[in-house]
Amino acid sequence: MKLSRYEQETIILYNQAEAAAEVYTHDPRLLEKLRRLAEKYPDQIAKKDRQTFLVPKRCVSVREPYSTERRKAASERAKAAGYRPPKKQ
Repeated sequence: MKLSRYEQETIILYNQAEAAAEVYTHDPRLLEKLRRLAEKYPDQIAKKDRQTFLVPKRCVSVREPYSTERRKAASERAKAAGYRPPKKQ
């Protein structure tokens, strides 16, 4: 059964007592990223079941949004360095 984009939720659970956070997701892009990270860092990121991963809490962050000026400056630095975004498949 295919889920709508609205139904492709992600839930991140952690508590103060444990060093790991549990990430449950139906987001295909995030699932793929977590799978790649679990392969690359098996000692830190573990697949618990089909849609749940355990990750270090330090990997979970809430950041201040980029301002328009900061986004523009980052874009200009990337262009000057010759960075090109990956091609969509």
